[in-house]
Amino acid sequence: MAATKQKLGVLLSTGLEHPNLETAVGLSEAALDRGAELYLYLIDDGVRALVDPRIHALPARGAKLFVCAYGCQKRRIPLRDADTITYCGLVVLTDLINGTDRFIALN
Repeated sequence: MAATKQKLGVLLSTGLEHPNLETAVGLSEAALDRGAELYLYLIDDGVRALVDPRIHALPARGAKLFVCAYGCQKRRIPLRDADTITYCGLVVLTDLINGTDRFIALN
């Protein structure tokens, strides 16, 4: 019987100036290094992290990147890179919370 990958969900709701960005990147990279499935959700001021190249590199490593479409609209951040980013709402966030083995909210 094959072991299933652990699923980690990470929510980032704080902006670029907050130390939570470093924590989110570090947790994400460590999870991917260990072979976990990573689900990163950016909401509120966390959507500003889309400009960080470390965030953009995560999908290439297998992470699933979800971004609050309303948060982008409110902050006038254009929706782009739809091939690597899923723009969505709170229903998807609820599914991630319920569907992961561990969920960490960095508020």
